[in-house]
Amino acid sequence: MIKVLAQQLLLENLLKKDGSVLLGVSGGSDSMALLHLFWALNHEAGWQLRLHVAHLNHQLRGKEAEADAAFVQAAADGLEIPCTIATRDIAALAGTESGGIEEVARRERYAFFERMCLKIDAKTIAVAHHSDDNAETILHRILRGTGVRGLGGIPRIRSLAPESDVCVIRPLLRFSRKTILRYLSDSGIVYREDQSNQINDSMRNRIRNVILPEIESQVNPQVSEAINRLGEQAQWVEEYLAETVQRTFETLIVSRTDQILTLNCNALAKKSRIVQTEIIRLAYRSFGLGEQNLSFANLTSALDLIADPASGKQIQLPGGMSIEKRYNQLVVSLPTDEPREDIAAEIAIHLPGKTILPVRRLEINCMIEEVTGDDIPRLRKNTEKFQEYIELTAVHPPLVVRTRRPGDRFFPLGAPGSKKLSDFLTDSKVGPAERQKVAVLCDQLGPVWVIGHRIDDRVKITALTRRVLHLSARPLER
Repeated sequence: MIKVLAQQLLLENLLKKDGSVLLGVSGGSDSMALLHLFWALNHEAGWQLRLHVAHLNHQLRGKEAEADAAFVQAAADGLEIPCTIATRDIAALAGTESGGIEEVARRERYAFFERMCLKIDAKTIAVAHHSDDNAETILHRILRGTGVRGLGGIPRIRSLAPESDVCVIRPLLRFSRKTILRYLSDSGIVYREDQSNQINDSMRNRIRNVILPEIESQVNPQVSEAINRLGEQAQWVEEYLAETVQRTFETLIVSRTDQILTLNCNALAKKSRIVQTEIIRLAYRSFGLGEQNLSFANLTSALDLIADPASGKQIQLPGGMSIEKRYNQLVVSLPTDEPREDIAAEIAIHLPGKTILPVRRLEINCMIEEVTGDDIPRLRKNTEKFQEYIELTAVHPPLVVRTRRPGDRFFPLGAPGSKKLSDFLTDSKVGPAERQKVAVLCDQLGPVWVIGHRIDDRVKITALTRRVLHLSARPLER
């Protein structure tokens, strides 16, 4: 199993042999297999992974949960892998936040993982979902009602959040529960049983404990494999659609501001309905809205509007978005109480060199400098509002300066996690007038410096930094 895992990790480009990985370990069978397999990659397969175990006690099962945490700590200690245990009162949080217990627990768990990645300088989180989990997820979505995208199941790799350079990988997704249990048994690895998994109050547990076993015994003994094949083919379709739709979307844009997106409706109407649907989804996401709020009825209404030859009709979508047919144009708008300026064309920044931003009356200067370890404390103490020192190797050129956009996210230096840029500015008590003028320096991965406010944590300098990018901004004389 170790050999197969190593081959899959490299073949699917999930991990490098010397990468830094945060392992999410609950103490159950799947995560204990993950822990020992990654330990074996180092000690039996010759890898040089930098491992760190993370466990979040949700405080939902009293002493049992405390015993799980102690078990994980002991297991990590036995393998000489550093481990961090944290605790969150999920039940209390669920009473004050949106979402049920499971959703809040998941949200808090990944927020904890993200903070740990920042602390240990890791860009990869490994969790232990397997092929049976994937089959259960796909069947669950079918029973609730899903589109083609939902049939894709659990992705092997995904970004932790939009604009985040931390990714979540699921190395065991091609292994079945039976294979994992056999590996644990053959290796003499012990694990904890979560008794709540046997209680069939939730739909997920009923699918796992009742529905799938019944289908296996009465209809198809290989039902999980069949569902996973469906999921893999759905992912192929999704990958093709995503590439096609992104290219098509760019050709349909007539104009764009922070509040209004205008598309060529005549050209859009000639596309297939599945492409039209994905264009609407993409337009919705482009305003920073979560597409999980879009229902099938919402999308059908949008398609009917596109096909309708009449002009002046309008529909409403969740989140305050409206779509209006104006002759040969489809106008997608998201009004806000705060007037915003048009999105200017992105201005390329010379690296190194000086760049003039005439509209903003700013000059941006980028200088590459060699430093030593003795220089780092001094650079870290920099308090100049319009001057920053960042790790050159963490920057992915080309650099551009643009205005902020709905949905922009970044990881403010010193913060516990990523957040929307709009929330950061609000929390920093930046007034509406100044928010409108904020300039964002970006590379290919997203925001690098919210000019005059904060850099992204991913480009911070460290004790190992030897080349810095010295950024400065100054107002131009009027």
